[in-house]
Amino acid sequence: MTASPIKAILFDKDGTLLDYQRTWAPINRAAADLAASGDPALAAHLLSVGGMDPESGQTSSNSLLAAGNTDEIARAWIEAGARFSVGELTAALDTLFTAAVSDAVPVTNLVKLFRNLHERGFRLGIASSDSQAAIEGLVERLSLTPWIDFIAGYDSGYGVKPEPGMLLAFCEAMGVSPAQTAVVGDNPHDMNMAISGGAGLRVGVLTGTGTRDVLQPLCDVCLPGIQTLATDIFENIAASRT
Repeated sequence: MTASPIKAILFDKDGTLLDYQRTWAPINRAAADLAASGDPALAAHLLSVGGMDPESGQTSSNSLLAAGNTDEIARAWIEAGARFSVGELTAALDTLFTAAVSDAVPVTNLVKLFRNLHERGFRLGIASSDSQAAIEGLVERLSLTPWIDFIAGYDSGYGVKPEPGMLLAFCEAMGVSPAQTAVVGDNPHDMNMAISGGAGLRVGVLTGTGTRDVLQPLCDVCLPGIQTLATDIFENIAASRT
């Protein structure tokens, strides 16, 4: 881990705050059905293109469905046979993904975790390849608004992962340097955003599609999940600042 004092933490959403398999396996199937206009063979093909096994429901790390944004998914699926324009399918998928926050499954008690980190003095943000509206809907639904200082989606104007724009925008908004910022995520896209943006600490978690073998070379520390962040990492950092 870096010796630089961490003052802010930027979280990925899906696979980090939310259990990827329990939350997104049914949503991905619904999205493929929508894009395939009810054609089951095409829907299965679109899932495969997206990196999800149509039979098992498992999604590959760093695949389109694991790490891509809605525009990227729409373009790939249209190329694979979906009969929509890019604008039509992107809008339809964004609507589906935003509505799906009602069925999201958190990996832990996020209110307790974020309140704990906030009380320790950390500024907190969420950066996702989902839309800003979907992130805002999730934050509201899970009662996280008092502790979230920043939200960035693929359509927020900061660029997309693994580019560093979301991280740099978070740092600017919080008045901290990238070296004072930790990035927490389940996917190489998250870690590569952190690397390209110069984040001071990269934390990989295993509640999404990324495996330890995939994440370990890219992160400073790899945890089973964010459940132990406050005690395993940030408690020590907070203590070192006092």
